[in-house]
Amino acid sequence: MERVTNLSAALPGNNAAPLKPRKSYDSLPFYGRIWRDVTGSPVLYVMLLPVLAYYILFRYKPMYGVLIAFTDYYPGSPILDPESWVGLRNFTDFFKSRDAFRVIANTLTINLSTIAFGFPMPIIFALLLNELRSVRFSRVIQTISYLPHFISLVVICGLIRTFVGGYGFVQQIFNALGFVEKGVSLLNFAKYFVPIYVTSDIWQGMGYSSIVFLAALTGVNPELYEAATVDGANRWRRMYHITLPGIMPTIITMLLLRMGSVMTVGHEKIILLYGPTTYETADVISSFIYRVGLQQARFSFSTAVGLFNSVVNIVTLIIANWVSRRLTDISLW
Repeated sequence: MERVTNLSAALPGNNAAPLKPRKSYDSLPFYGRIWRDVTGSPVLYVMLLPVLAYYILFRYKPMYGVLIAFTDYYPGSPILDPESWVGLRNFTDFFKSRDAFRVIANTLTINLSTIAFGFPMPIIFALLLNELRSVRFSRVIQTISYLPHFISLVVICGLIRTFVGGYGFVQQIFNALGFVEKGVSLLNFAKYFVPIYVTSDIWQGMGYSSIVFLAALTGVNPELYEAATVDGANRWRRMYHITLPGIMPTIITMLLLRMGSVMTVGHEKIILLYGPTTYETADVISSFIYRVGLQQARFSFSTAVGLFNSVVNIVTLIIANWVSRRLTDISLW
């Protein structure tokens, strides 16, 4: 007997054409896959609309303003005025200025120092919290470590100034060790600015940044720990051979994202902490753009510096992603 493969054609009195088999997802063209996703989960895409609107209005549309970097712009003039077009003059003026090397070197120094000393701290903190046996004590430590992240940056900088000020406890320690005179703030010395910035950045963000790694630790298979315990592995060996490899994809992903902003240092904290005596090591690209662009009203020049900064960040991210994909098979794309 012949096997019936189409039920609708086998029903008596049904002369309708047999149904065509649905194409597989991989065989569809690009727009066909998008349309199937949209029709299959319409609620999710409706929820995505506000996010798309935000990025279009506040991220992509303002990119039209980067054309100011190639013009001699002043408020009220059209951006695409042919008479104001100067080409790469603003970029050459920046690289010929005496401040170019200083702000680039300071930006790289602060960022690389933050990555070298600050990036491992949330990982170490998460690993130590994961080893605590008391759940209540672990939660108390987590709550205390999260608090600095939610304090206003102005308050944080005020606390830093108090700690390293003339009679702050950090200044007292340095005075007892003979590094500075009594009553002199450490922020008056250019050589202390980077350590103060990096240390305060670790204190402010270590707890909050550890949340990602704590979440990654929950995905490690507990059976691996049981097998390692049976084989005689102690806590340190279990951490080194099981925990770290288990969260390594998360570590590499976060490091790649961090490398994408290697030329970016927020100007807010810098401006609140630095002064003329510390410009030598504290002045970075973002604070330089603030002073030149807003205080001196050199909008085209500051836009050119900002565009150069963004291009370097993109190139650094692409190179870091390529290196990671070649060495570890883990990448953002």
